[in-house]
Amino acid sequence: MHALRTPDSRFAALPDFPWAPHYVEVGGLRMAYLDEGPRDAPLVLMLHGEPSWSFLYRKVIPVVLAAGMRAVAPDLIGFGRSDKPTERSAYTYQSHMDWLKAFVAATSLSEINLLCQDWGGLLGLRLVGEDPDRFARVIAANTFLPTGERTPPPAFFAWRDFSQNVPELPVAKIIQTGCTTPLSEAVLAAYDAPFPDETYKAGARQFPLLVPAAPDDPAAPANLRAWETLEKFDKPFLCAFSDKDPITKGGDRVLSARIPGARDRAHATIEGGGHFLQEDRGEELGRVVVEFVKSAR
Repeated sequence: MHALRTPDSRFAALPDFPWAPHYVEVGGLRMAYLDEGPRDAPLVLMLHGEPSWSFLYRKVIPVVLAAGMRAVAPDLIGFGRSDKPTERSAYTYQSHMDWLKAFVAATSLSEINLLCQDWGGLLGLRLVGEDPDRFARVIAANTFLPTGERTPPPAFFAWRDFSQNVPELPVAKIIQTGCTTPLSEAVLAAYDAPFPDETYKAGARQFPLLVPAAPDDPAAPANLRAWETLEKFDKPFLCAFSDKDPITKGGDRVLSARIPGARDRAHATIEGGGHFLQEDRGEELGRVVVEFVKSAR
């Protein structure tokens, strides 16, 4: 498998992102991740989605660390500082799951408090369904676990069509479009940093095609099996959705109705946040996470 590795120089001037990366090998590829805070403290695993990277959590991480907790935030393969296979066929739902499982095993993560958004949830919630004993709590933010049985909203299909047909995938502009607040030039540059040119964007291009949008999708059976476990998952589960995301709107109602650990719980609605609520309301999301980890039983 041929893969590219973004030069370190591309990450030399990241605003408000002082943490040094760690690396682990997964399936012959180098995966980058942040690991901050005491190793024996409550662990919050933060999973990003498309087309972002762990930089997305830079406002959440300080809140978690200030509460005495441990923050772990990987860059999915194809994103951030992680290796980027150049062939789009290398990126399947299952390959992403295999890489994530290998990461969790290699770093010996357990008693995980999962914070997941966008594709971080499509992978993270599936992992909870396949290995529930590793998890203590789940916070789902603007995400879902699709099986192809429900037709996604028009906003999703518009995004998928755009992602496949635009000559150059404008990563930073995509992030900005998914935010309610303007991003600085330095922040926009940080989102573009992992991708020196289009050859680095195979993973980002492929992700929209991997969302199960019909029952015959190759990932649908595995996601259905994961749901069988999630529908018995009685550990604390919180939805922390923002109020201005047209793509995942209503997903919190599905999760809270079907997952036992989410029922009869006061879920969080984060006002003023777009799809990338970590950018718009990152500190608030961090406070929601800290309170939930401290108090939810």
